[in-house]
Parts: sequence; C-alpha cells; structure tokens
Amino acid sequence: MPPGKTSYVCLPCRASYKQPHPGHCAHVRVCPRCAEPQIHVGSAFAAPKRRDASAWRALSVLLHAGVRFHKSCCGGPGYRPRTLREVRERMVYAQTTGEPFAQVLVRRELP
Repeated sequence: MPPGKTSYVCLPCRASYKQPHPGHCAHVRVCPRCAEPQIHVGSAFAAPKRRDASAWRALSVLLHAGVRFHKSCCGGPGYRPRTLREVRERMVYAQTTGEPFAQVLVRRELP
C-alpha cells in the first residue's frame, strides 16, 4: 500500500501541497515557488482560495498558535475558525478568561 499523503503549507505564497507523510524522519520541506520552509498542517487540511487574504491571515494565526488539521477517530479535525472576526472573538475570550489561546481557537462555540 502506498504511503499516505499529508498537507504542507507555504504562507508567503498562499499555497498548499500534498506530499508523502514523512514518517519518522522529519526533514524540512521547502516551497517549490519561494524556497521557504513549509509548515506541516495535517492530512485533513482544506486550503482556502489563494485570493482570500482574510482566510489566509486566520490560517496563519492558527498555525502560529500550534493548531493543526489532523484527522480524528470521527473523521475530520474538528472546528477551526475561518475568518479574522472569529479569531478576534476567540482572542478576546481567551484574554478575559485566561484559557489557553490554542484551546479557545478549536472550540466550536464560545459560552
């Protein structure tokens, strides 16, 4: 059986690439367009359109907070905010409650 593929993202180029899963060796993948290091985002990632700047900025916040898109036992990665407005709401909630930012980002609904 061929190895599974997973997604890598280049934020400056706003590009996503499916590549074979690295397995145990974690070598750095570089973008074929700009030669910058790519970020491993997981196999359940669906890239926004390249021209959707707001979605890419929201994705950048998620990735820098350590949120990834790995499949769970029930299918997909769960909820991930897609707009900057949703990210800002969660940032305010995290600041007021003291809950970790990465944990607040993946909540489906805020109380």
